[in-house]
Amino acid sequence: MKELKPIVIPDDYNYAAVFLTLACNLRCSYCINHFGKDGTSKKHLSGADILRGINRLVLREDLPITLQGGEPSMHKDFYYILNNIKPELKIDLLTNLQFDADEFMRKVDKDRIRRNAPYASIRVSYHPEQMQLEPLAQKALKLQNAGYSIGIWGVMHPSQEDIILKAQKYCQDLGIDFRLKEFLGEHNGKLYGTFRYDGACEKKFRKTVLCKTTEMIVGSDGSVYRCHSDLYEGRTPVGNFIDPACDIQDVFRVCGVFGHCNPCDIKVKTNRLQEFGHTSVEIKEVSAA
Repeated sequence: MKELKPIVIPDDYNYAAVFLTLACNLRCSYCINHFGKDGTSKKHLSGADILRGINRLVLREDLPITLQGGEPSMHKDFYYILNNIKPELKIDLLTNLQFDADEFMRKVDKDRIRRNAPYASIRVSYHPEQMQLEPLAQKALKLQNAGYSIGIWGVMHPSQEDIILKAQKYCQDLGIDFRLKEFLGEHNGKLYGTFRYDGACEKKFRKTVLCKTTEMIVGSDGSVYRCHSDLYEGRTPVGNFIDPACDIQDVFRVCGVFGHCNPCDIKVKTNRLQEFGHTSVEIKEVSAA
């Protein structure tokens, strides 16, 4: 098979994500993946095709490829993918850690998912609706003691804040890094989140804007999207990373659905260096649709 030309990721990109699958073994009521209408592609690339796309990427030393979902470990070729990403690419993993930890340790070298960063390379999400804390913490501790770079994150959902804070103390007492994430979305008719652009995800209007991303978002079928909103809503992608002609352009693009953004794209957050104040997209020239 002909080798694909490299795809060089722009220098100002802050994130590069490949959604191996949008399937998940949990059913959290507040899942950010379902903030809009579910238009996501259900097609999955094989592990070999995912690697064809990933291994053509050229990323800076401090920018990893982040494997996520859904739950990425549900992809049938999960371990094959992890173990065949070219060595010069760093790897981060977002997971709910419901997989077998012993199998993971047998199949994945602890140094393959480890890099010099101010946060863990394996980032575990804790969802008290669907998970028991103690087994999760013990599994994380087992991986940590074996030398894996791992930490747990809890979403500060308004109905679960006390539970999350207690979980944080429990894990910290065990020596596990447990961090808090702002809840993004709706609860009891109120929209939660710290956003840069007023009204951008309130779904009360549609306006045409120019928008430029700092993230490469790749769906489970290899499609490259402008943003999380386009991914989840199934809008037309800007390319596919196994298409020989695919290229990542650091440009403003016309968007006609401003007002229906996904909170992930417009929230004010920390960047990859844990510096607060970053937003994934820059939006300008707002006009009536």
